[in-house]
Amino acid sequence: MSGQRILEPPQELWRAGARELAHGVVERLSVARQALAEVGQFLVEIESRGPMELFGHGSTAGWFAETARISPKEAGDTVARALAVNESRNLDGTPAPAFAPIAGAAAAEGDLGHQQLDPILAVLKKIPAEVPADDRTGAEQILVTLARHAGPQEITNVGADLLAHLDPDGNEPKDEDLKPPSREVHLRKRDDGWWRLNGLLDPEFGARANALFETWGQRRPVDEDGNRDPRTPGERNGDALFDAIHYAMTNDKAPTLSGDRTTVVVTIPLETLTSGLGAACVDGVAQITARHARMLACDAKIIPALLGSESEPLDIGRAARSVTPAQRRALNLRDHGCAFPGCRRRPKHCEAHHILPWGQLGDTDLNNLCLLCRYYHMVIHGQSGWKVHITNGRPEFIPPQYLDPLQTPRRNHR
Repeated sequence: MSGQRILEPPQELWRAGARELAHGVVERLSVARQALAEVGQFLVEIESRGPMELFGHGSTAGWFAETARISPKEAGDTVARALAVNESRNLDGTPAPAFAPIAGAAAAEGDLGHQQLDPILAVLKKIPAEVPADDRTGAEQILVTLARHAGPQEITNVGADLLAHLDPDGNEPKDEDLKPPSREVHLRKRDDGWWRLNGLLDPEFGARANALFETWGQRRPVDEDGNRDPRTPGERNGDALFDAIHYAMTNDKAPTLSGDRTTVVVTIPLETLTSGLGAACVDGVAQITARHARMLACDAKIIPALLGSESEPLDIGRAARSVTPAQRRALNLRDHGCAFPGCRRRPKHCEAHHILPWGQLGDTDLNNLCLLCRYYHMVIHGQSGWKVHITNGRPEFIPPQYLDPLQTPRRNHR
């Protein structure tokens, strides 16, 4: 064990400059690490002699937890770390070399603490036994040299590269490694009609979901008035998930349920759909506004239903999609995506919008249709003041007066 001096802090730290403060922290960290390394050497000696013989205690870690007044886990980690980086003795008195002697020497000098030792040891334990001793020593030297000026994550990253070099084939897969990935998603409806989504994704699913959010949840470009996308990252992810589900449900190859594609049933009286005043019912349970229902009716599978005085179904008609596949293809070719000025959403992320609402007997033809992403579809159906009409076969948008007193028509110059 090396001697060390006790560093007294300056009496008036408020007078210290930046360099003096930084030097004081670094110097005392080194002293603290040296002290902890020496504590580890004491613990290794106790383990070598036997805690039962010395203190009548069943384990060194248990004795240390009581003595240091720390948790059993922390005590166990400290003892295991000390045994890995210090030479000890076997039961017969013969020397037992340290598992990581280079790391132990650096710790004794005060250069490494447990934040650096733990990732180094984690990497060294993964090196296969058949790797030559010189290569293993070289890997330890690289990690220790790095750890003198790097943090845990960088050590872990470099360690992964070393393992890939020393053992490119990896460990032989075990049976449990061959099990299919476990994915859990839970969807629970709240009393207010909203739904709570949570789950656990395996690495592949998580990576795909993250890629979807990064791609479909990008910020919308700044519009012609200089307004930026006001959505939070969580809101953008929510919109991206909606777009993905909507795209999957409207895909021609989507799976069916009892012979029909996945369908959400929206029930609304005809007069409510026409006027836009009142409420509609989703799947017979949750309520949405009539304006929202009108937006859904823009590009939906319409199933006419005759209800009795007690709202009992008397007659259910045949389903008919308001926008045909041929019309949708024509819209994709004409608008190339969302027609709202400045929007860059592609056709697969868009819905067909009836300029004169379908509920007001608006025709389902190209002169009464345009493509809108869900966000701008909600803007047009809301109370934003924006209007849209077709001029010379192309959709034009009239801004509200508060944005443009002259209300000059705008187009998407995609």
